[in-house]
Amino acid sequence: MIDNVSMRVEVAEPIGEEPAIVLPAVQIVPSWTKWFAPEGDLKKQIRVYTRVMRLLVLLALGTATYYITWRYFYSINWAFWPISLTLLAAETYSYLDTWIFGLGIWRLKIRTEAPAPIPGATVDVFITCYNEPVELVRETAIAARAITWPHRTFILDDGRSPAMQAMAAEVGVDYIVRSNVWQGKDRHAKAGNLVNALGQTTGEFILILDADQVPSPKILSHTLGYFRDPEVAFVQTPQWFHNTPAGNPFGTDAPLFYGPIQQSKDGWNAAYFCGSNAVLRREALMSIGIRYYVRDQMRQIRRAIQTADRLLRQAARDLSGPDQERLRRGIEQLRGAVREAKEQLQRGAPLQEVTWAFQREAETVSRLVVQADLAAIQAELGQIPGLEEVELGQGLTEALMSEETVEALAGREMSPLAAVTAVRALLLGVDLDRSHEAEAVFPIATISVTEDMATAMRMHATGWKSVYHHEILARGLAPEDLRTSLQQRLRWAQGTIQVMLRENPLVQKGLSFGQRLMYFATMWSYLSGFFSLIYLLAPVLYLFFGWTPVTAYSKEFFWHLVPFLVANQLLFIFLGWGLPTWRGQQYNLAMFPLWIQAVTSAVANVYFGHKLGFVVTPKSRQSGVFLNLVRPQLVMMGLIVLSVVYGSVRLALGMTDDVAGFLVNVFWSCYNLVMLSVVIVAATYAPPSDGAAIDADRVTAATVAGRVTGGSVR
Repeated sequence: MIDNVSMRVEVAEPIGEEPAIVLPAVQIVPSWTKWFAPEGDLKKQIRVYTRVMRLLVLLALGTATYYITWRYFYSINWAFWPISLTLLAAETYSYLDTWIFGLGIWRLKIRTEAPAPIPGATVDVFITCYNEPVELVRETAIAARAITWPHRTFILDDGRSPAMQAMAAEVGVDYIVRSNVWQGKDRHAKAGNLVNALGQTTGEFILILDADQVPSPKILSHTLGYFRDPEVAFVQTPQWFHNTPAGNPFGTDAPLFYGPIQQSKDGWNAAYFCGSNAVLRREALMSIGIRYYVRDQMRQIRRAIQTADRLLRQAARDLSGPDQERLRRGIEQLRGAVREAKEQLQRGAPLQEVTWAFQREAETVSRLVVQADLAAIQAELGQIPGLEEVELGQGLTEALMSEETVEALAGREMSPLAAVTAVRALLLGVDLDRSHEAEAVFPIATISVTEDMATAMRMHATGWKSVYHHEILARGLAPEDLRTSLQQRLRWAQGTIQVMLRENPLVQKGLSFGQRLMYFATMWSYLSGFFSLIYLLAPVLYLFFGWTPVTAYSKEFFWHLVPFLVANQLLFIFLGWGLPTWRGQQYNLAMFPLWIQAVTSAVANVYFGHKLGFVVTPKSRQSGVFLNLVRPQLVMMGLIVLSVVYGSVRLALGMTDDVAGFLVNVFWSCYNLVMLSVVIVAATYAPPSDGAAIDADRVTAATVAGRVTGGSVR
């Protein structure tokens, strides 16, 4: 297989027939802001929108603090302390989540017109694929080739498909597969595919596209201008799906994320790289690759030196006799080399220089110790009866192997040579070439199955900037069945938790407060599965057993709770104005088993080495009914229904007189049922019987990752 079929294609105009790409535009601010500012005064409209949003944030935070303070000091029902404290923990999580969210959107950044592109900027377009249908990749490749900015288009085929290679040659784009250095090494999935391609290309900027993400011809001309700032590492654009079924049963759109949330992160210079539809600066990628290579090697060397110091201290303590002064000097000499190596590392000396100097010193001391050790052994042998008269040869060998000689030598103390040998082995074991990997330097992070988030966080920690450009410039394919949707969500969640466990943003050097907050906010959100389970069970336990988590469902309870709920909903409605956010709210609660599985499996992977596996999201619908995939939700729904029936019987028979408590918990039970019901819709969804593609008329602007108008962001 040829690693790179070189067919250089540089274009300024589309080649051949440009594919029909129907992309909606996005609105910068809601239309109602025009009521408070003259039409066309965009800056004033943005100011109005921001001020109203901040007032709602203050209202939400104030009412949340008012409620949680009351809960902690006045409402804990110690008679049922297990459920009371458990529910309070869930509410505390929600309270902290409100603060994290509020602080994030406080600096929401609304960009208007992108700067003009950098003249002469060279760009490589990467289309990543792994066993996707050839025709699907063909559509993306043709559209990528037709991008109007001069560039080269590469299909990065991790499946090494002859049909894919033939298609690339037919379409007139370049084709890359893994080089031979990857044989027998960890492939690192998509991250490894990108690293391999970076080593075979030269463009200053890289546009990354998933196999199904068909780009607009203007995607580069509308994003390259941000790189006029030499500190900008990448520009992310929204991901929009043109095949979303009517009603969006799988909740695959992310209108809040590709909108207010990304804009909020952008305000803190923490916009995320999302793996596709993004343009990255090669220099930024290479800089983090080198930086984290050095960091990892420094960690290895520091661990080796610390262990060496411990071994040498023990060896020095064991040399207590007056006849061992020469050995002690040798050990102290090597301990001095340890201290010198530490100082060199602090001064930033080259790693090869540090390790080489230490290894040479260890070799010198080893010879000294060997000489002293042999002299000591010779002296001991001379004290064994019968050996002083034995000559060299077979007689000496037999004498040395005699029972008396073995017992005498076995009782001697361990030679310090063992410690010196172990120290040398520690430093020799530092693999500066990373021979276990295909590449020594990885510009794309490989610590997680979500390489995009980890890579973005590393770039931010290195001082690079990011941009979120709120304009839909590519259209892709969303999952069309529940199984595929769950696989995708699980991979995202697992990868996010992996990053949190391996490189927690709260303790990463180089990140600002806002960047730490924004990254942690996403990771924190996947812990919600445990607390969602508590929210679901609390009303069930009350209706079955009368376990009341608060002292009483009194007027005071409602006066504290209702303002908090109303303020939160007002803020959510404001941010989601004109966006289809209902499905997202449902799935946030309904996916509680998946979020719990993601956390537990990621912990097992990071701390116990259990494999996660990497499943490429299928690009065609998997047929069938998938109720078996949502058994936990169905069991929970059954428990909720039974609890409502049982609670109603208890109230009717006079077994309880707490009418307010009954009504509150029945209300929450019904709400939970409505939220969980989305999984039944998704599990039993069937496409139109005629098998036709979704009518474009049904793909309204309300389903996209942004507010839709007839105009363009530019």
